Amino acid sequence: MNLVTQAMTTEPYTNARRVFWIVDNGSSHRGKKAIDRLTKAFPNAVMVHTPVHASWTNQIESFFSIVQRKVVRPNDFTDVTQVRNRLRAFEGRYNATAQPFQWRFTTSDLDDLLARLDRHTPADRQEESSVALAV
Repeated sequence: MNLVTQAMTTEPYTNARRVFWIVDNGSSHRGKKAIDRLTKAFPNAVMVHTPVHASWTNQIESFFSIVQRKVVRPNDFTDVTQVRNRLRAFEGRYNATAQPFQWRFTTSDLDDLLARLDRHTPADRQEESSVALAV
């Protein structure tokens, strides 16, 4: 909540009609209690969870986990140049072997998600939320 408070108490977020917080399904922001806690503190904040499996956030987290394990450990660098060189060497090796993945989230899945969100959005905000999420 420290980051949220820092952001939500500064412009343009303080007076924005709505601010979407996109979060993964980590234990600190999963479920109705987390949503209620955010909404109580900041009524214009809307928590949106990424898909549980294979979201783009999880893909990024997976990549940085690999970088942490295979590149920056052990942390025995004597200067920033060594860090840069090791990261660039890893990037070259990784890009040479990486394989694209087949994205399975379809436009029908998006329509279903928006319909589910609309069922949980008050009527006066329903149309607005669908348009904002679809964009």
